[in-house]
Amino acid sequence: MSNYKTSSKVPLNQKIAFGVGMLANQMFPAVIGIFIVVLVKDLGFPGWMWGVISLVPRIFDAITDPIMGYISDNTKSRWGRRRQYVFIGAIVMGISFIIMWQLFRENSLDYNFWYFLLTSFAFYLGLTIFSVPYVAMGYEMSDDFHERTSIMAVAQWIGQWAWVLAPWFWVIMYDPEWYETADVAVRELAVWVGVIFAICAMIPAIFIKSKSTINQNYAPLTLKNIGGSLKEIGNNFVEAFKSKPFKKLCFATFFVFNAFNTVASFTFFIIVYYLFKGDAAAAGIWPTLFGSIGALVTTFLVIPIVAKMSKMLGKKQAFMVSQGISVVGYIMLWFLFIPGKPYMFLFALPFFSFGIGGLFTLMMSMTADVIDLDELNTGKRREGVFGAIYWWMVKFGFGIAGGLSGAILSVVGFDSAVNVQAEGAIIGLRLFFSGFPIVGTLIAMYIMRNYDLTEKRSGEIRMALDKRKEA
Repeated sequence: MSNYKTSSKVPLNQKIAFGVGMLANQMFPAVIGIFIVVLVKDLGFPGWMWGVISLVPRIFDAITDPIMGYISDNTKSRWGRRRQYVFIGAIVMGISFIIMWQLFRENSLDYNFWYFLLTSFAFYLGLTIFSVPYVAMGYEMSDDFHERTSIMAVAQWIGQWAWVLAPWFWVIMYDPEWYETADVAVRELAVWVGVIFAICAMIPAIFIKSKSTINQNYAPLTLKNIGGSLKEIGNNFVEAFKSKPFKKLCFATFFVFNAFNTVASFTFFIIVYYLFKGDAAAAGIWPTLFGSIGALVTTFLVIPIVAKMSKMLGKKQAFMVSQGISVVGYIMLWFLFIPGKPYMFLFALPFFSFGIGGLFTLMMSMTADVIDLDELNTGKRREGVFGAIYWWMVKFGFGIAGGLSGAILSVVGFDSAVNVQAEGAIIGLRLFFSGFPIVGTLIAMYIMRNYDLTEKRSGEIRMALDKRKEA
């Protein structure tokens, strides 16, 4: 499968084109995290329904990812292996996102549940077709240890604007001067999001050029081969997880990202029901400020600092330091959610933001290093497979996180039908909000404690690959 291209330094315009794709890749899940509150608060979905619609489609997504990785890695085309799928996936993703949110409160609860569940399968299929080849494009852009971090830092910097912008939908959705009800708002806003960010998702396919793969010795992509490829996909999984560094990256990401996502949607409920006693109008822009300012801190402070730390300390140490800082932030949030003083939680955000802000900047760069190691060991260049497996872990865990979110709401006794929640429900939400991510982060740090793919080792691998290529 070798189609490796030696291109150490990447022009800024190519990094930006890749980053615009990352904006789309992050905007859709960011907006889903905002819009999903409407299902509970306005359309009456109980906790178990939230859990099902969060878990089941993402299990489907996790199954289709490795198949898409195999297809992308073996595509013979004058456009290369990735671009055409990125373009098609962007269109499917945008259209299905719009359809998914056309929910009406006059319909029955069961109808809305099944409508959302079934249409979400189409959305996540489009996301797979787009995201798996898109991520693989990023891995292929450079063979330089630090340039890879630079590419991912630029991409994450642009992608973080999704998390700056998305929380403002809360303000628009619940302001009666904008929309009569939040479900009306979601139906219209979904159209704008679907169109604008589908176009953003097409940008990498249009502007990042790829070499033709027509003459490469890939497996023919017939229906029979794709069906038979399931065994090879399973073998790829086994081979990939024989790589200890890659296994560490996958499981560390799983625990950090999905512990965070399990409780991320609780921000709205804690601010509204704890700080403002259930009055969403009085809460105003405070739920929005939590997400938006946190993302701004990540964009302008965390990502540049993490990229600098990576060069100075190495990628593993940068990961350990950034995650340690985030633990401090979660502890601070327990003490700084204070009724009557909502501004206090802002002081925790610079610390809290190091967790997710540093995670993907480092992990995507480190995955590219692991792909070099895999090529040295197997002679195969498998960005699509490794990217699919890595994001399989992320998405499967994201589904589990959604299921756990619904379960936690049920366990603590949260009732979406009342404005004033029981004290035990609020304390339970706050305990999970701070405690769950701390546990996940500490597990991830333990997993990464002896990660050994250093800059020196990566340089040795790169030299060995270059000698093999010359021979």
